Amino acid sequence: MRIIKEKTLTDSCKASKYKPAAESLKAWVFEVRYSTWDNANELKSKYRNASVLSSKRVVFNIKGNDYRLIVDIEYKLKIVFFVWFGTHAEYDKIDAITVSYEN
Repeated sequence: MRIIKEKTLTDSCKASKYKPAAESLKAWVFEVRYSTWDNANELKSKYRNASVLSSKRVVFNIKGNDYRLIVDIEYKLKIVFFVWFGTHAEYDKIDAITVSYEN
């Protein structure tokens, strides 16, 4: 899978409140880069704790359940697009279905 906005995602861990997630996020990036999911069922077989919100929107738990990562996935194109990353407490304050990527 190709990750769009990967640098933006990994750069977010430079902020002090996200530094504890840096290693877990690197591991997630590595695993996803070498994955080839054709649909959400294949993704769920690898990431049982991922929440599939729609045909393309998925929420991953990072570093246990301390952080959340929202992505959009285009399975046919093998693309994962970074949408949002934050703490679990920050996640509770947003609508994961409608949140969109902002520069």
